[in-house]
Amino acid sequence: MEKTNNKPKKILIVVTNTSETDDLHKTGVWLEEFAVPFLAFKEAGFTVTVASPLGGISPIDENSLLCQNPTEWDYTKKDLDNTLKLSEIIYKDYDAIFLPGGHGPMFDLAQNDLLGEIVSYFYNMHKIVSAVCHGPAGLINAKSLTGEPIVKGMQLTSFTNREEKIVEKEKFVPFMLESRLKQLGAFFNEGEPFEENVIIDQNLITGQNPQSSKKIAEEIIKKLK
Repeated sequence: MEKTNNKPKKILIVVTNTSETDDLHKTGVWLEEFAVPFLAFKEAGFTVTVASPLGGISPIDENSLLCQNPTEWDYTKKDLDNTLKLSEIIYKDYDAIFLPGGHGPMFDLAQNDLLGEIVSYFYNMHKIVSAVCHGPAGLINAKSLTGEPIVKGMQLTSFTNREEKIVEKEKFVPFMLESRLKQLGAFFNEGEPFEENVIIDQNLITGQNPQSSKKIAEEIIKKLK
């Protein structure tokens, strides 16, 4: 991984712009998966930039706005309301990229060619590539220097087919993420539904579900320290 001397490490967080699908199902970013790592990165002294394909508002999935959420998560909403446009980011200046989930990424990040180019750069430069829950949908278009999917032959995880069926969203999503990652040649690591599961393979760090948000942030910070 490239060193930046004593300058603060820089993390690029890329979030969805999708608020609803064609059939009017509401979606967005899952707040815990954004807020917990975002606050942890800030506390660690890192410089954090939040971007999205279109810039502007990254909608929060209403189902993730729970009464028991810590109040500090609410303070991160301003960062989701004012994301930078991904095409305007000088991404080569960053040390790590992180993709939070929610079902939104399945509808935009998964098909975004620029994100595929950016993730490819991070992977091929041995910088940290990280994603949680449905965030690994943003890894699908990324390629290694040999033109193979970066996930091919890599140990990873994501929101599982089993979890998708438990939340009854298997007919809502355009594809099953676990299945797609396996089709691309990934070695998929499935933990128990809705229990913490973080997988590290070289500089690829992935988490299975919202419950993995704290752990994946800790592992990213550990790698960057």
